[in-house]
Amino acid sequence: MIVRFDHSDQLKASVGRYHTPINYWNTAFHHGQWLQTTITRPEMIQFGGRVLPVHFVGALVEGAVPAGGLNLNYKAGIGNGRGSVISRGGDAGDVNGDLAWLVNGFIKPDRLFGLQAGGAFYDDRVKLQSGAEFDEQIVSAHAVWQKETPEIVFEYAGIRHRNRATGVVAWTPAFYVQAAYRLPFADAAWKPYFRFEHIDVDAADLMFAGVPSVDATTAGVRWDVAPLAAIKFEYRTWTRGAGTDRNQGGFFQLCFTF
Repeated sequence: MIVRFDHSDQLKASVGRYHTPINYWNTAFHHGQWLQTTITRPEMIQFGGRVLPVHFVGALVEGAVPAGGLNLNYKAGIGNGRGSVISRGGDAGDVNGDLAWLVNGFIKPDRLFGLQAGGAFYDDRVKLQSGAEFDEQIVSAHAVWQKETPEIVFEYAGIRHRNRATGVVAWTPAFYVQAAYRLPFADAAWKPYFRFEHIDVDAADLMFAGVPSVDATTAGVRWDVAPLAAIKFEYRTWTRGAGTDRNQGGFFQLCFTF
């Protein structure tokens, strides 16, 4: 639930549980399968995933200013970060005395209509069920061309963890790039797409113990069978950790909105 006050385009304030504005995908598509081109979200921002904190409970201020045609957007928030189970938000309260905070900024220039580019910074202290505590900082960046011919999305995140007991610092980088193109025939109903993604978990990162490194490739096509309904076909191949077997699979989805 979110309670929001809109003072103007330049200033809006809200409190509640929301998708952490730590990257582009997490706030652009939320839970609507019809909204996103692909069947699945990128691995780095999966619901129930442990790489990036998907949900955040707290307060957020945001707005947009013309900035000479750059259309600068900003968001800043403070609240409960990850829970003691890091795949979950701190819905029942923060797990320690340090609240998480974040800042996010991006531009959508008039002269390059369809472009969005920006980044974010996130800071928290996480206490696991084992009692181990880690300082967490995340830096992210994205560049998106939002037109359908083509659609291009690139995102990067660097996750830094410092073990507060040992002082050991570990970095885990993650990124994906996705490209799609809406074909001009058959009422532009067909949209083939491709995505490559990579997560390289640092072996020294005890907070991410059990989180696998990932190399994944997705190829598919979206068929908009009606203005508010789509069918998607996907082929995926992926590995989870060095030396593991490569998996392959085909996937199908029917989604609609109203």
